[in-house]
Amino acid sequence: MAEIRIVGTAHVSQHSVDEVRTAIEEYKPDIVAIELDPSRFAALKKQARDPTVNDVLEVKNFNSLLVQWLLAYLQRKIGFDVGVEPGAEMKAAIEEAEKRGIPIALVDRDIRVTLLRFWNSLGIFEKIKMVWALIVSIAEVDNGEKIDIESLKDQDVIDMVMEEFRKFSPNGARTLIDERDAFIAHQLILLKVQRPEGRVLAVVGAGHRQGITNHLDNPASLPPFDSLTREPKSFPWAKIFGFVVTFLFAFLLAAIAFSGVGWNVLLYAFLFWVIIHGTLAAVFTLAAGGHPYSALTCFCVAWMTSLNPMLHAGWIAAYVEARVRKPPLTDFRKIYETESLSDMAKIPLFKVVLVAALANLGSILGTILYFIFVFPLLKIDPGYVISTGVHNMWTWFTGLV
Repeated sequence: MAEIRIVGTAHVSQHSVDEVRTAIEEYKPDIVAIELDPSRFAALKKQARDPTVNDVLEVKNFNSLLVQWLLAYLQRKIGFDVGVEPGAEMKAAIEEAEKRGIPIALVDRDIRVTLLRFWNSLGIFEKIKMVWALIVSIAEVDNGEKIDIESLKDQDVIDMVMEEFRKFSPNGARTLIDERDAFIAHQLILLKVQRPEGRVLAVVGAGHRQGITNHLDNPASLPPFDSLTREPKSFPWAKIFGFVVTFLFAFLLAAIAFSGVGWNVLLYAFLFWVIIHGTLAAVFTLAAGGHPYSALTCFCVAWMTSLNPMLHAGWIAAYVEARVRKPPLTDFRKIYETESLSDMAKIPLFKVVLVAALANLGSILGTILYFIFVFPLLKIDPGYVISTGVHNMWTWFTGLV
């Protein structure tokens, strides 16, 4: 029966690089399995095609993409501090295997599927906590806080970190850790079947080692493979929120119209909707470093897109920003190579994505503030307007019937 040895690494550790090279030399595996998928393998080998701005605009998953870029920046920044390129141990495994003519197996799940499942698994508060924790971590690293990389391979430290992560974000931990442990274990078992007499050396992050080992020791614990590979179909909370907003706005205008407080109040209610949404979306666009044309576009369309669950102001702002900035093909790679957040913020493609995310945030905030402050702004009694408006609407409707 095939033998499997697992090497747990830290992704920015020189010791891990040396450990991988030594393991391949001493263990003499028949195949080297690495914690990469084809797209990350190609990126590590500098063979990947950089996505165009049109590719980014078509996907429209701007928030997830921003989180991915910030996570990559954080890992890269730690790597700079310790003098090791992120993924250096995977690159060392690839180089050693190719030098010795040993086949390489890519055993991790498609990064696109993992990110989609991760982002869609998070509730709104988990997403806020995750982004805030990411920002705080980046600030700490940028301010020179040192991290003991080698301690992250100690099992006691790993267990403590994993436990904290599960408390912080149980859904995120399940998607990023548990599901990938199971996926990699499935792949390693398949390699055992394909090479019953061979020796497999698996190079994985230290945080995955124990979970994978547990699955290999007890294959019955593995979930069905297809349950780990399907693209997620999350509940459409955003669309439902959009339909609710549209209904509430239409109901509010109808109540004002039928309440008898005057058509000028109805007109002001509509104008406040336009102004509040447009102003906040435009301000957030400018805060993201967006072009004035993008901010002006946001101001003009935010009131409409906030009433259409199938459309977002940020998407339109991003399209305008892309046409004005014209990000070159090299921008995607530059984002993954930049050494500071200030440099990243100057990259046109990053501006496009940041504008999309913040313009949408501004529009959502506009919706919330509108329903909180519309009656004080209109200087009318909400109880009177709603009760009278509903009564008059019902009377008018029953009269028609």
